[in-house]
Amino acid sequence: MVKFIKAGKVVVVLQGRYAGKKAVVVRNHDEGTKDRPYGYAVVAGVERSPLKVTRSMGKKKVAKRSKVKPFIKIVNYNHMMPTRYALELEQIKGTISADTFKEPTQRDEAKKVG
Repeated sequence: MVKFIKAGKVVVVLQGRYAGKKAVVVRNHDEGTKDRPYGYAVVAGVERSPLKVTRSMGKKKVAKRSKVKPFIKIVNYNHMMPTRYALELEQIKGTISADTFKEPTQRDEAKKVG
């Protein structure tokens, strides 16, 4: 079978909390690891996109509505659907590693960088 889920591929998450959300594959593990014996990928995506802003809104409200909330997650290949689109992502790749998911505080730091 051809390995087509590579880093930079845009996917749609099908299961779980982020079902229906678009994400980008940051790192892929086709054979899995000892603790995760299945093919999976580390994905980063947008949990909540910015809302509409109008001229009559104040600076504080505009700042709050302009925020983007990202997510980083390990997803099983069976729970994602690849699209035909791909991105170049050199800067994100270095910040997110396998040990990013050991502690929640490290995940928060990775979200801020990505």
